[in-house]
Amino acid sequence: MKISTEIVSAHRIVGVEKSVETIAKAGFDAWDFSISTLCEYDYENHALGGRFLGKDYLKIARKLRQIGLDNGIYCNQSHAPCPSDWISIRTNLKRAIECTAEAGGKYCIIHPLCYDTPQNNAEMYLELIPFAKKHNVKIATENMFLWENDMACFAPCGTPESFNEHLDIVNDEYLVACLDIGHAEMKGTNTNAVEMIKALNGRLKCLHIHDNDKWHDLHQIPFSGKVDFPPIVKALKEINYEGDFTLESSSYLKDYNKDNILLGAKKLAESARKLADMFEEE
Repeated sequence: MKISTEIVSAHRIVGVEKSVETIAKAGFDAWDFSISTLCEYDYENHALGGRFLGKDYLKIARKLRQIGLDNGIYCNQSHAPCPSDWISIRTNLKRAIECTAEAGGKYCIIHPLCYDTPQNNAEMYLELIPFAKKHNVKIATENMFLWENDMACFAPCGTPESFNEHLDIVNDEYLVACLDIGHAEMKGTNTNAVEMIKALNGRLKCLHIHDNDKWHDLHQIPFSGKVDFPPIVKALKEINYEGDFTLESSSYLKDYNKDNILLGAKKLAESARKLADMFEEE
């Protein structure tokens, strides 16, 4: 079992290029290309900017790929900018697929439209799939949530039924599932990670692993919160999960700085390796 992690949290401390090197030195096998590291967000106007929209965006992706390879790790997947509901993001999702291919990733996680129907989400994915096939990158949709009355509530792919409905409508092998463990375990979603894993079965190709208090979306290091990981790992083993164990504990490194970030990254790798070892032992 290979272990991977996102790079956006390390990027905030040491920059995007150094983040890949840091992940490698920490002991990860792969890196998850957080494409938001190339973006600037104007939340007030729902506008996207930054290097991602510049002419050299593929050159940057290639450079990150080489940094990874020079340090003994590969890009396993990516995360497109989000939310997809922003027109400025949706119209640039093909760039995210291109970046994934240039970095060497096989999956690009693209959030569903959180305020729309399965049919309209299908239209978005069906529009992207021919381009994804051309670049040999599969799109992974993810279980989402909305926040109302101080609690998570339903959003597209947020339940086993909704997730499978979204996949069924598209009905193409180039749309697969990325299960966000933390989202599935939040109070108010009316599901849990084990239930989601068993319902998705062979459609599950990617993971976003992190811990929380089973209420808020904390994106913390595994084994620091209330998520019960042993039955989750057991369920993954039962469906013969063949993907990597990829962390999205993107809030964990905020208490570190450029002088001690490697220590924090190593702790993340240790937690991921513990999960991988549990999987191998099942």
